[in-house]
Amino acid sequence: MTEFKLPELGENIEQGDLVRLMIQPGASISEGQPVMELETDKAVVEVPSSVSGTVKEIRVKEGEKVRVGQVIFVVDNGASAARPSSPQPTPEPAQPLRTAKPAAAAQPAKAQPAPSPSAEPRPGAASDFRLPELGENIAQGDLIRLMISPGARVSEGQPVMELETDKAVVEVPSSVTGVVKQVHVKQGDKVNVGQLIFTLEGAAAVAPERPKPAPVEHISGQQAARLAFQAAIRAEGKTEREALPPDQPFAPPPGFAMPAQLGKVAGTEHREPIPAAPHVRRLARELGIDIHEAKGSGPAGRISEDDVKACAKAMLAAATAAAAAPRGGQFAATELPDFTRWGKIERVSMRGVRRKTAEHLWQAWTSIPHVTQNDRADITELEQLRARFAKKAEEAGGKMTVTAIALKVCASALKIFPQFNASIDLRKEDIIYKQYIHIGVAVDTDRGLLVPVIRDVDKKNIVELAVELTEFSKKAREKKLSPAEMEGGTFTITNLGGIGGTGFSPIVNLPEVAILGLSRSSMEPVWLNGKFEPRMVLPLSLSYDHRLIDGADAARFLRWIAEAFEQPFLLSVQG
Repeated sequence: MTEFKLPELGENIEQGDLVRLMIQPGASISEGQPVMELETDKAVVEVPSSVSGTVKEIRVKEGEKVRVGQVIFVVDNGASAARPSSPQPTPEPAQPLRTAKPAAAAQPAKAQPAPSPSAEPRPGAASDFRLPELGENIAQGDLIRLMISPGARVSEGQPVMELETDKAVVEVPSSVTGVVKQVHVKQGDKVNVGQLIFTLEGAAAVAPERPKPAPVEHISGQQAARLAFQAAIRAEGKTEREALPPDQPFAPPPGFAMPAQLGKVAGTEHREPIPAAPHVRRLARELGIDIHEAKGSGPAGRISEDDVKACAKAMLAAATAAAAAPRGGQFAATELPDFTRWGKIERVSMRGVRRKTAEHLWQAWTSIPHVTQNDRADITELEQLRARFAKKAEEAGGKMTVTAIALKVCASALKIFPQFNASIDLRKEDIIYKQYIHIGVAVDTDRGLLVPVIRDVDKKNIVELAVELTEFSKKAREKKLSPAEMEGGTFTITNLGGIGGTGFSPIVNLPEVAILGLSRSSMEPVWLNGKFEPRMVLPLSLSYDHRLIDGADAARFLRWIAEAFEQPFLLSVQG
């Protein structure tokens, strides 16, 4: 029994898609006969067999990704075909001495090396399965699915796990055979190349299998790759000269040129003479100033001591400005012109809430790839219900506003679309899904924008939310909000409907991933039932973090919110 493994196909080609199998169990094949068509990144090639015999078992199927070195099929009497391609004068006379028939000579020769590994001198080495190399620059992956468990039997080539790398989701085949004793990883783990995945109870089953293909494998290296390449170019009707264009002529390296800065230091740079007295040059050297960079104010551009000192001050100011430049998420300091040149000005210190708001919004804007999705909701029926239940909210101490209703609508939507109730941890490469729903509401105050957070919105009815929203708005304007009451939000709503506008792009409140903006509703003609009808329309704007949320999900999320506004009964059914 001999295994045929996929040979090397060419430089940097590690796998391919199995397009067509040209063999089946029981078929007789000979060396050099095409057995499969494989589509690589470069071409579709026919892969020839490097063994002869009768196909006993095929371990792949059409449509699979096949890697170099993976077992394709097993044949009977495959060893005899390997002899002629690499004749060895030394072992040939030794085998006929033991048996009379040359055909039988191959079997004792293969049976003799089998007992030595079956004695299991190092069972631990063969019974451990570690994650193999997955490709160039791939050092780890996320374990999505385990296909084995303790007590299960695995064989060589059998897929044992699905791993998600930066490039694709791949099935990892086993390189050992036996019964799984212990699994050392679990689903969701990050697994590194070379990490121990599972251990077998014993390695006896794998020992006799591994040395068998050894005499045959080396025959399928460069020769099989050559045959595969020739078959591919024949199928395309090309010659080798056409398929392999001549190498580009070697471009000689450019001549050496001393870097300009090095030339300055070495004193080899050619410069025009500078009019400056010796004591001025000495002062420039003491201050570390290049005399050529100073601008002369004297006759014919003559440089004085004052010119050198002015140049030193300018360089110091530039270094100070560079040190004050924003790093990472720091607030940006933009250099402004002198506004007093055009009239009177007044400077007021930016402190407290305004400064904190500016810093926070700058950090959010520079770190989050924002996208804004817009939609509209017909709230004609909702307005009728709001007017109907307004007294009930007033009796409880609140106001039945559109924002209060939006709180309940968004809480229901966040349950159905949990990715909008999440945060991204880039340092740990995790997505944090929150099991609670705390929604912040932006409040406009004379000190700046404040965002009090209403907690457990999904557990409260609209009247309770209206009362709490009224209390928070009052506290914000009276400067009585505590820092704890503005923390822990998972989503934010901002409403500019009281001011005006037909839409805007709100900035996501970091570390959240989405924010809903409400604009002023207006009566518009809408085509319904074959005619135009006056309807109250509410503009909706959803900004979101595109690193986590796709455009299609954002459109579905906002459409669900719009339909909840249009059909209030939907909240009682789905939320």
